[in-house]
Amino acid sequence: MKGRDSESSYSDVGLAPEPTDENEGQEWLTTFADLCMLLLVFFILLYSMSTLDDEKFSETFSSVTRALSGQMEQIATSRITQEEAGVLLDQVLMQRQIIESQRKVFSEVKALQTEKGIEGVVSATFENGVITLRAPGDVFFKPGQVRLSPLGEKIMLAMKDFFVQHPDQVINIRGYTDDTQPTGRVYQDNWEVSALRAVNVLRFLLEQGIEANRLTATGLASLNPIVPNTSAENRAKNRRVEFILEKRVTGP
Repeated sequence: MKGRDSESSYSDVGLAPEPTDENEGQEWLTTFADLCMLLLVFFILLYSMSTLDDEKFSETFSSVTRALSGQMEQIATSRITQEEAGVLLDQVLMQRQIIESQRKVFSEVKALQTEKGIEGVVSATFENGVITLRAPGDVFFKPGQVRLSPLGEKIMLAMKDFFVQHPDQVINIRGYTDDTQPTGRVYQDNWEVSALRAVNVLRFLLEQGIEANRLTATGLASLNPIVPNTSAENRAKNRRVEFILEKRVTGP
């Protein structure tokens, strides 16, 4: 018969009929099994990290410390406790709270500039919780002088009200000059000029009732110029007085 003849012909040439593939169309099972295994490993990893192992945590922290501070061997080999980790976390949270609090104070600075009409004179910046108020030195002082000018006193009175409203702010007053050395024999150099200007601003605030423990004065001469001292206009920008405001943190 025809079917038998066909089988005979296969045998004659050494071939057998191809078997039916019962697994055809089930290749997805392999991929699915791999996915299930990956999920199982993932959940085991999550479970292993769900509880804090003091021993492993201390070893991990010490390893990181050694990597980042190779020369600080004493710190690197010390073991951090769970209590110390909590202190570090509290410090981070406190820093965030300080930054947010200072951000609110900075918004009030912008309002001060508008209300007191000093927006075009006193500029303000905010970075990492530190507020910087900046005023041109030529507005506060006459050329070659270290005493506040009448206009400088007027601006300081407007700023004083803001300082009184925020007693939690410590104020570092920084005096700057350009790179031109003072003429005559009154002042030895720009260090003396910038220091005396900063101190006189501090004294004015003391006279207005600002607490002494909130104030410091620093003379920085021509350091940290805003722009290169290459023109008269640039030098005028570098002659300035800055008020660095930072939140005062008191103990419990």
